[in-house]
Amino acid sequence: MKQFIIALALSVVATAASAISNNTVEVVFNGTTATVTVASNIQSYVTVSSGTSSHVKIVQASSFAGVDANADNEDGEIIYNLSGTSTDGEFYLEGSYKCIVELDGLSLTNPSGPAINIQNGKRIEVSAKKGTVNTLADGANANYNGCFHCKGHTKFKGKGTLNVAGSNRHAVYSKEYIEVKNLTLNITGSVKDAIHCQEYFLMESGVVNITAAGDDGIQVELDGTTSTGITTGHEDEDTGNFYQTGGTLTISGYTDKAIKADGTITYSGGTQNFDTSDTTITAAIDQVETGTSATADSYYDLHGRQVSTARRGLYIVKEGNTTKKIVIR
Repeated sequence: MKQFIIALALSVVATAASAISNNTVEVVFNGTTATVTVASNIQSYVTVSSGTSSHVKIVQASSFAGVDANADNEDGEIIYNLSGTSTDGEFYLEGSYKCIVELDGLSLTNPSGPAINIQNGKRIEVSAKKGTVNTLADGANANYNGCFHCKGHTKFKGKGTLNVAGSNRHAVYSKEYIEVKNLTLNITGSVKDAIHCQEYFLMESGVVNITAAGDDGIQVELDGTTSTGITTGHEDEDTGNFYQTGGTLTISGYTDKAIKADGTITYSGGTQNFDTSDTTITAAIDQVETGTSATADSYYDLHGRQVSTARRGLYIVKEGNTTKKIVIR
């Protein structure tokens, strides 16, 4: 009997594995159940412990080092394709290797925790497939940080739409950086910050709409205690900086600040549909100097916004790992 149960469980995990692309795990939610299908070439790297439950729990083996490097993704990463609907489900993923989470017409609510909970400290690409609308919601009064909760670096991509409502703390939480490109991200509510991350936040393109937040629209914190300073391509950067280089960012209905950052706030492109003066930088700055002219490479006002010309007044200057205030007379 025990052998039969084990065989049945394995058959559930590997359902129609030959019918899906290599490097792919398909998860289809349907009410209180979910069908998880693992491609045959990666079955030895993926463990599904949740059976047919709508609370899907997957562990990606730490020994996984990429297969099929010619695949249409970086280093043959595993792609987790999520679709279907559940009002009592979740997607929980552990791992120690980069991966892609593909949202393919997903509507997922978890009344007792994050709708998506990624306990993986590597780079996680979250891609909303073109033409799809995806919706995440969570429940209140639980011990976690976000309706979308990611332990690693989070890159939001794709040409679809992702709607997120956070009923516990933040709507979107990443323990490391967040980058946004192409997709439409709608935050329709949060108890705390709508978007909260560490290291840095970068919006390159796409649309981000924040219409309700119990605290800040976006908050960016340092991950460590000392800034690395801006790095080439933001590689291993930990500055607490906010950057917008393109796209359309709309923030309304927040309680504290539109944007709060430990570092600086820079708009070098795109559209800002909010009061850009209703922002602040929060890192402690103890050093104050007096100067007669603006000689540093980068000057910021007290809201953390970069200024092209520093005249008379009080400015914030970042030089390498040092942040200080300078009074220009």
